[in-house]
Amino acid sequence: MKILHTSDWHLGQSFMGKSREDEHIAFLSWLLQKIKDEEINVLIVAGDIFDIGTPPNYALELYYDFLKNLVQTNCKYTIITAGNHDSVSNLKAPKQLLAMLNISIIASGEEDEIIEIYNNSKLEGVICAVPFLRDSVVRRAIRGESSKDKDKSLTDGIREHYQSVYNRAKDIVRDSDIPIVATGHLTTVGAKISDSERDIYIGGSVNIDSSFFGEYFNYVALGHLHNNQKVGSNHIRYSGSPIPLSFSEADRDKRVNIVSFEENIVIVKEVTIPITRNLIVIKGNLNLVIEELEKIENKTCWIEIHLDDENPIKANREIKTLAKSLDLTILVIKMNNSTNALDIDKNNLVPLEQKTPLDIFNLLLRSDKVYDDDKIRDELVDSFKIILEELEEIV
Repeated sequence: MKILHTSDWHLGQSFMGKSREDEHIAFLSWLLQKIKDEEINVLIVAGDIFDIGTPPNYALELYYDFLKNLVQTNCKYTIITAGNHDSVSNLKAPKQLLAMLNISIIASGEEDEIIEIYNNSKLEGVICAVPFLRDSVVRRAIRGESSKDKDKSLTDGIREHYQSVYNRAKDIVRDSDIPIVATGHLTTVGAKISDSERDIYIGGSVNIDSSFFGEYFNYVALGHLHNNQKVGSNHIRYSGSPIPLSFSEADRDKRVNIVSFEENIVIVKEVTIPITRNLIVIKGNLNLVIEELEKIENKTCWIEIHLDDENPIKANREIKTLAKSLDLTILVIKMNNSTNALDIDKNNLVPLEQKTPLDIFNLLLRSDKVYDDDKIRDELVDSFKIILEELEEIV
């Protein structure tokens, strides 16, 4: 069994008003070729296939075109689990049709998550294909529960869910050395996050340590965090996103994980993905920024500037004029390292892509006098969280 582990494609993403279509086309083409070259027989996509629940048509076309081409390779098992960005109903809609092509879609955590991997009728592995576990799936709401109690209940529910699927997988492999692999879409304790990720559970956090997974599974293919990394143990891994999804990821290589097993030992090879468009961050005063801009040769890059200058307004005008003459695209200028950003394409509005609905709601509350009344503020926030949870269930 040779697995390729990837996640967080975020097909259809609009990055500060810019489409990522070309970058995703290049990645999926590269991925298909890598699957052929490495003779991969199991593909795992651990959530966030799409950036939003109702992706644009071109993103859907990319997705289905890739799956069509994938079935013509030696990859016999494709396992796609939902992330927090994915719509359960939209992802599940073609499930029965894709199953005929041996493509398994696990969207809600309320389906059969056990997938047996065979080679010439011989069992080679068992995949516990666990998607993003929504609050309503793993936790029963109790009236009057505190936020701390909710967090504990949620953590306990997720742990119990994984223990349950592991027990089922163990019943299948019995006492053999056949590897059991789990997927997941969540933040584990100790993992490194970037600016493009948001809190995955509304109003709280999940206290799942990597050692919990290490007790049970031979490999854990995680999604949600966008940097490729291992957490605690060699066999607990995030693959990360295939393209940088925020400027905080600008200097990080993007990778997929190729996983194989030899005599019950997991071997993980990280494979670097070619970057189609670089994100560049420049920090400094006007002279330094000008110097760095003039060095840039690849005109397809997108640029974020952190400007620390005594005359920022004048410096901003000069930078925009220079960028235009150099045919460079500056997406945002942040002045004096503050959160006030000058968005080049949107009349100096701060982009909100990286803020959660709860963040925005709190910002709105701060602009109103009710924010000073602790009781009213807390009641409004709690009510808003309930609305968000109900919307999550609908989506």
